[in-house]
Amino acid sequence: MRITKTVGQYMFGAGTIGALGDVLQEPKKNGATGVVYFVDHFFNGSDLLDRLPVGADDHVIFVDTTDEPTTDGVDAYVDQVKQQMDGNVAAVVGVGGGATLDTSKAVSNLLNNPGKAADYQGWDLLPNPGVFKVGIPTLSGTGAEGSRTSVMMNQEKNLKLGMNSDYTVFDRLVLDPDLTASVPRDQYFYTGMDTYIHCIESLAGSYKHAMADAYSHQALSLCRDVFLSDDMQSQENREKLMIASYMGGSAIGNSFVGVVHPFSAGLSMVFHTHHCVGNCIVMNAMDDFYATEVKEFRQMMERQDIPLPENVCGNLTNAQWQDLYDSTVVHEKPLINALGDDFKSILTPDRVREIFARM
Repeated sequence: MRITKTVGQYMFGAGTIGALGDVLQEPKKNGATGVVYFVDHFFNGSDLLDRLPVGADDHVIFVDTTDEPTTDGVDAYVDQVKQQMDGNVAAVVGVGGGATLDTSKAVSNLLNNPGKAADYQGWDLLPNPGVFKVGIPTLSGTGAEGSRTSVMMNQEKNLKLGMNSDYTVFDRLVLDPDLTASVPRDQYFYTGMDTYIHCIESLAGSYKHAMADAYSHQALSLCRDVFLSDDMQSQENREKLMIASYMGGSAIGNSFVGVVHPFSAGLSMVFHTHHCVGNCIVMNAMDDFYATEVKEFRQMMERQDIPLPENVCGNLTNAQWQDLYDSTVVHEKPLINALGDDFKSILTPDRVREIFARM
């Protein structure tokens, strides 16, 4: 028997952000009245803020998404919320891409649990539910809106790992495809491909789960519709990709990723490469593990005329090569899922170096 936590409720459709005020009435019934909004700094000064029901007891915090979320950064946001709101937090609302959504989920959890973000990097470590949390994605692909994890970089431990818990799942989602209309083409593709990649990793792994497989198959079908079309950013395709993203996040919450994500985590830790473009860079070098899917990925990239950064791993020091290896093979669960318990005999230091050298 497997027990799986999913998002409590979601609303989908153009203009649904207008219903956020009604959604936030529910948690306010418990006494607290304040709402903290974590908004991607991309929207600072935009008219999106006028569409949020920000009241007198609420605070808006802009999340700098220049780099991936870190444990220290999340701790700083928690301190800021505690100082500004003095315990009067009915709900946490995340508005943005995966980095912003993950930040809001982590802050929500830490407001009701002792300690620091780094204490809960791993599986099922949180003792208490977090504050009521609402996710509003403005990018589609990471699946952060549907997943049970909040991924953070821990610089001290040279580790990129999630706060993976049923308590990390959003209580409500507002899925409004209108909010993805202004995404730059390259970013739209890179982020959308995160769904494609983690679904093919899930399906190829040994940790099989019929529900996850069903979600993955449908998400992949939608990704193919979008990225093999003539206009990947049409209104219809933005709706499809938003659904695919949610389904992909739900799939990976029931399974594990594979080889791509650990290598991408290595790029994030050593070069601070953003997650989604990092996944695409790695995917382009994964012929040994996902040959058929890599061919299709390249077909999609060519169809949409999307470039990839090149020579990312050129002219590295021995110390950097070691850091790449260490920050990749530390991800035992996904690598066991993909390659088995003896994955380190497959991913030797020389083999890992050779794969990174292709990027």
